[in-house]
Formats: sequence, structure tokens, C-alpha cells
Amino acid sequence: MRLKGLLSFNAAKIDSMLGVVGRKQAKSTVRSLAAKSRQYRGQHHGNVRVTVPPKGPARDRWLRRNEAAKLLRACWRYREKQIVHRGKKKGQRIETHKRPLRHLARFILIGLYTGTRAGAIAAASPYQDVGHSFVDLEQGIFHRLATGKLPTKKRQSPAPIPPRLLAHMRRWVRRGLVTSHFVEWNGVPVKSVKTAFRHAVILAGLPGKVIPHTLRHTAATWLMQRGVPMWQASGYLGMSVPTLETVYGHHHPDYMREAAQAITSKQQQNVPLVVSLVEPENGGTKRKKTKRF
Repeated sequence: MRLKGLLSFNAAKIDSMLGVVGRKQAKSTVRSLAAKSRQYRGQHHGNVRVTVPPKGPARDRWLRRNEAAKLLRACWRYREKQIVHRGKKKGQRIETHKRPLRHLARFILIGLYTGTRAGAIAAASPYQDVGHSFVDLEQGIFHRLATGKLPTKKRQSPAPIPPRLLAHMRRWVRRGLVTSHFVEWNGVPVKSVKTAFRHAVILAGLPGKVIPHTLRHTAATWLMQRGVPMWQASGYLGMSVPTLETVYGHHHPDYMREAAQAITSKQQQNVPLVVSLVEPENGGTKRKKTKRF
């Protein structure tokens, strides 16, 4: 077997393999071939096997309505504080007129109402362009998969925008609060909101581990609590039905309801069903023929 030249795979050769397999699988194949090449050349004596630990439990932290309101209120009202370097108030921290977390409030609203992943929210734009998630404000459809990108297992399917959120998004564009993306900082689209989100959670005083992905958990939980059918909720969230049922199904109002009602009901007696097959004669005492089922 000729293993010469296995290490010469570059990006172009990897891309040429994408017609058959995915990019991640192509890279894994190249790494495996490179490891065999090093072993063949005597550069190492064996492959290193790593045991992957078992998958941890799913996160179950979601926001209640009052917690979501606190988080939005903290983002909208927060003012930046700066230290005064001269004058009578030198050394004091005073509030300015800058509101550095209002872009995060728009991010939170979109996440709560649509259950979209953070990356798609950051890429959401009212204008259709390559590399952006397109929000059609006329039709009220959120095309979460970025234009020009191939679909992945994350199921970024289009979804209708709730009327209340759609009214907000139209107003943001009409008033010029957004230019190219719905989540911007100083006119520039943000790539990540992790730092700002962490700050907002502290300001709101929310307990537990609350991260941007918690908004997606919250949207799924709220849909289940409202009794939305799972196939509708899974399509709206871009999530498979088994995942939705496994992770969020216990929030559904019908979950184990029959068991809860049966535990307090009286047990029915097993009475055999008796059907008369012979009509009694007038005044007779003839014994009836019966049949048991």
C-alpha cells in the first residue's frame, strides 16, 4: 500500500471530497490517513486511543415570565457608568446617557419569541444577502438558514414570526434603530453576545446558569406548557420531535395526566358479561341458557 503523499492534502482537496461526504467527515478521514502515514514511517509506535466520557445531562434551566421581564428591563434601563477624572466629583462613578445593553434586549426578544439559536439571531437581517439570515418583514417569515449556506443537522427551518415580535421588528427598521442587522453595536453587527448577556444576568439577579441558549430552552418550555402539539412546536423551533419530547415533554400539561387521575379513582370490579339467549316463558320456571364472554 502506497501511503506517500497522504500528508499533502490541502483545503482544495478536502473541498473536492465534499461532493460525497461532509466537511467534518472529510477532515476526519484526512487526519486518520495522516496518522497511518506517520505510523508507517516509524514516527510513532502506535495510535493514541482516547475514551470519550458519557454525555452529561441536558440543561433544564428556563426562564419564567417574571424572570424574562427582569432580564429585558435590566437591558433596557441600564446606563453606562464612568469614573469622573476632574472637578468636584473626581473619583466618583456616575451614570451617563449611554445605553450599552439595548441591542441585547432585541436579541432576547427574538430568542424568546422564536426559539432561534444565537448564531442565527446575530446574523438576522431585514435585507436578503449572502451569509445573512433573512427576516421577511412583509410576509412575516424568519428564514433562519443563512442565504448561500447548505442546511445542517441543526434544522434551521423557516418559521413564522409572532405578530407582537413582527410589530417590534418593523418599528426598529422604520425608526432606523437597525441598519443591516437586528442586533448591532454602534452600527456594527455583533458576532457574540456572551459577555453582554452575562452582565445582564447579573444586573437582573437571576439565579442558576443562564446563557444565551437558555432563551431557546425557554421558548420550547413555554410552548409545551401552553399545550402546543409536539409536531407543531418541533417544526417552529427547528427541532426533532424525539428531542422535544425527551427534553421538554414533561412540561406538557397532558404529561402523566391520566396516571394522576387514575391514582385517586375507585377500582372497577371485574363483573362477567352475561347475555340471555332464551326468553323466559310466561309463568315458567325454565332455567335460562347463558353465555359468558
